[in-house]
Order: sequence, then structure tokens, then C-alpha cells
Amino acid sequence: MTLSITAVSVGRAFGLPKPSLTYLRGWGETLDIPLIMFVIQGGGAPVVVDTGADLDRAAEHHGIRMEQTPEERPEAALRALGVDPAEVGVVVNTHLHWDHSSNNHLFPNARIVVQQREIDYASNPVPWHHRQFEHLPELTAAWRRAEDRIDAIDGDAEVAPGVSVITLPGHTPGSQGVVVAAGTTRYLLAGDCIDLYENWPGDAEEEPIPSGIFTDIVAYEDSLKRIKKLGCEVIPSHDPLVVERREFR
Repeated sequence: MTLSITAVSVGRAFGLPKPSLTYLRGWGETLDIPLIMFVIQGGGAPVVVDTGADLDRAAEHHGIRMEQTPEERPEAALRALGVDPAEVGVVVNTHLHWDHSSNNHLFPNARIVVQQREIDYASNPVPWHHRQFEHLPELTAAWRRAEDRIDAIDGDAEVAPGVSVITLPGHTPGSQGVVVAAGTTRYLLAGDCIDLYENWPGDAEEEPIPSGIFTDIVAYEDSLKRIKKLGCEVIPSHDPLVVERREFR
């Protein structure tokens, strides 16, 4: 069994303030970033990690300018890889922010792996995080469209042969990463614990640099230390270079 990871763009967000991705760095700068869905193949039923945003909600409910081509629709991107959405066996949400979990319902036969702590927080976040989790009076959070198929877990777990989730709290209480043993390389799909490649090496002042969005910076530091100990090649969640490379084997 040889696993491979394909990173596909399922939309793009424009003009995000850089400090929202690199904590306290890049004031006055903006970034355009991809929304990335990862597809793991080679071990039986495909595994999908993160399912992107509902772009119909982007401007009105989130105040973000986003675009998505027909080819970037999650189901279209999968079919371009020769995968029927109905064949996907597992969907992992690294966390339940709307831009990572809005299309779970497109995979009708998948169990959806989420940390119980994440579900608990997404169901009742502090007011400043209501919008990110779509905990809003005018909306039903998109992740709830497939709530009946969520497999709530508590801690690290293998979810498919060669594919494991590990807890990485800090960005959100139940953030998790996905470790994939692909050939001779172990990869970590880090979720928004690592947004960009530049977060990971850091800079002259700090190493590494957290995201600018978090619920617990102390827990975040522990998660970054844990990533270092893993010895994996880290794949960030929103870096254009990930989509450019596309294949991780």
C-alpha cells in the first residue's frame, strides 16, 4: 500500500489581512489564499481532509470576497481525480470553521471525523467566534448539514490504514492534524495550526509563528512543540505553494 496526497483548490479568498495568518506580523499587507481540500488515495476508500467553504455565504455572512470556478467545486475536483464523492470513506475536518467544513454533505457515505471538543465549542463559541463557526441566528451552520454522520472522537486515532488524526488545540479547542504515511515520507496536514509555509520556520524573533486567529495561545504553543517532535513534513492549509506542488507522495 502506497498512499498519496493530492491538494486541490476548492476556491480562493482575496484581500485577507496578513496578521490574521501570521500573528502580529505583516501589518498593512493583504494576502490572497486558496481553500484547499486534500484527497488521500491508495489505501482503499479515499479519505478527504477538509471540504472548503460555501461560497454563496462568503460576502453576505462573512464579509470575504471569494471565487470558485466550476472545476473547483469539491465534487468536480474529486471527479477530476477519478473519484466519485460517494466512494469517499472518511472525511476529516481539521476544525469546524466554515471554510474547512461547509461541504461535508457532498460525501454521502463518509463518516466525518471531528474532535468532540470541537463540536462542543462550535455549538457554543464565545461571541467573537460566532461568525467563524456560523453560530448565527440567521444561519444553520453548514457543517450541520451532515451532522448525523459525524464520528466524534476524543484524542488521537487511526482513521484509515496509514492515516491518523492527532490533536493540535490552540487555533480552536478541537483542532487536529492528519498524519499520512506516504511512501518513505510522513506528512502532516496541519490544518490552520500552520496556515502558510512561512509560519513554520518563523523569523528571527520567533520560531514558529502561529496563526493570528486562536482560542488558546498557550495550548497553541504546546501543539507547535508537538509538531516539531513528529518529524513530519508539514503541509500548511492555505499556502498557494501547496496547490502549486499538488502531489505529495
